[in-house]
Amino acid sequence: MQSIPPFFDKNLLVGFDTSDDGAVYKLSEELAIIQTLDFFPPMVDDPYIFGQIAAANALSDVAAMGGVPKVALNIVAFPEDEDPGILAAILAGGADKVAEAGAVLCGGHSIADASIKYGLSVTGVVHPKKILKNNTCRIGDAIVLTKPLGVGIVMAAHGGGEAGEAAYNEAVAAMTTLNSHALDVARECDISAVTDVTGFGFLGHLNEMVNNVSYTIVVQSAAVPYISEAQGLAAQFMTTSAGAKNRQFLEGKVAGLGQISRPMQEILLDPQTSGGLLISLKQADAEALVEKLAAKGHRAAVVAQVVKKRQENIVIE
Repeated sequence: MQSIPPFFDKNLLVGFDTSDDGAVYKLSEELAIIQTLDFFPPMVDDPYIFGQIAAANALSDVAAMGGVPKVALNIVAFPEDEDPGILAAILAGGADKVAEAGAVLCGGHSIADASIKYGLSVTGVVHPKKILKNNTCRIGDAIVLTKPLGVGIVMAAHGGGEAGEAAYNEAVAAMTTLNSHALDVARECDISAVTDVTGFGFLGHLNEMVNNVSYTIVVQSAAVPYISEAQGLAAQFMTTSAGAKNRQFLEGKVAGLGQISRPMQEILLDPQTSGGLLISLKQADAEALVEKLAAKGHRAAVVAQVVKKRQENIVIE
């Protein structure tokens, strides 16, 4: 991103300089658009489920910015000699998630490629004064995580025949759940910042919430929800190369990581696909939000607090 020339426009309210979840451009005093895109190769064998996951992942960025998705375009790479029925199932899965989000799928673009890739470009809308950014937490806030971690560990292990079906099904259920549902519940609260947990993992995206600001996030590691089998898999060193890269990137930015168990370290660093939201809100509202989310079927928890600036961006307790 550092090699991209900066753009200066008074109506560009959120660009790429803060590593936020989407770009926001103001059209009027009452309306701004959110623009995002994401696509990747399959992580499950079922093409319909893959389409759902990829679409949910792309749509999540609009929710994380506080917006509502309106239109989406397919992004497809597909081998010329592959069964076209697979592509049809992928597109059906994506279309169903777009419809569930209340948006309209209106076309897209495809190329011939050696491997399958799928995702969406999504445009959403938001009031310019109601944008939710990733680095605007308030000191004294609590942070709620809306989905369990461990998806990357479980999916990698399942691909090798090591993870059980219960763990696999829990991971799929998490990845196909739209984050907009959780945000709709949270909108009633006094939210200060939001981001979603994807490839940089739980700690990596928390670190982005401390980008260019004067506070520190303190994590209660024992409170962090995760797919139960992920801990045992991590103990057997069934982790991902992306998790190792996340660890390397966070060197010097996180205190206390070495004081918790190695499997729990891996869970906190584990890259997620279509992971949950990290919602920063007033401490007094946090437990009530968790209860409301649980009533809607979300496995959420209060996982951190925002405190005055310390030496590191993140402190793990």
